Amino acid sequence: MPIVTANGTDLFYEVSGTSGDPVVLVHGSWVDHHDWDAAGPLLARSRRVLAYDRRGHSRSPRPASQGSVREDADDLAALLEQLGLAPAHVVASSFGGIVALRLAVTRPDLVRSLAVHEPPLFSLVAGDPAAAGALAELQKHAVAVLGLIGEGDGRAAAELFVETIALGPGSWATIPDPVRAVVAANAKTFEDEVQDPEWANVDLAGAASFSHSRPVLITQGDRSPPLFAAVAARLAMAMPQARREVLAGMGHAPHLTHTAEYVRLLEEFLPP
Repeated sequence: MPIVTANGTDLFYEVSGTSGDPVVLVHGSWVDHHDWDAAGPLLARSRRVLAYDRRGHSRSPRPASQGSVREDADDLAALLEQLGLAPAHVVASSFGGIVALRLAVTRPDLVRSLAVHEPPLFSLVAGDPAAAGALAELQKHAVAVLGLIGEGDGRAAAELFVETIALGPGSWATIPDPVRAVVAANAKTFEDEVQDPEWANVDLAGAASFSHSRPVLITQGDRSPPLFAAVAARLAMAMPQARREVLAGMGHAPHLTHTAEYVRLLEEFLPP
């Protein structure tokens, strides 16, 4: 089992593909590297692809102390350096997009290009009156999810998160049982993530500077909750050189629901 100790924690990883520029896939909350099982092999046809379990997810253990998104970014930096895969194209989904943006800001030397899908940087729209109602609803659901985690019911918490925050009503029933088990098992790490006071913030000046020197792709699904579109718009405004794409008919997980189409977009975007 490939494990590397990076930034003081053990990280499980897998590398596929034998040639081409390295691409690292950064998963979101609740899941693990298997979230990229459909998209990874397609990208590996022409590139070396790294997928890993972020700290506290599945085979990468959860530290005893409070974690932070800053540590997540430092983990990724150390992983890329130790595996000799930097600079890499960084492709990230959801919370993984926050990690990837922080890496791009703090260690731009390790990032060749950046593609993020719907990073939940809700602080970017906190002052927008048009987003106030949706933010209040999000907060209500998040409190309920954290309450269930606190009661030790990770499965119920995961279902509520999927149905009310991430994917929408009816989505839990479409998730295979093995994936549901993974999501439930990683519930405590989600609790840890959102207790980090910095989790929903990003250095916009640093992000803007990065977008002036490296290719950036910001994507959103037109079937996703409206808050994700508001965040994407604000992020694109702050990164004036970035390319923004609205993915028709897709939601919060296009790498799972529309894999071939999403990978085609990535391959078209990724620099040669």
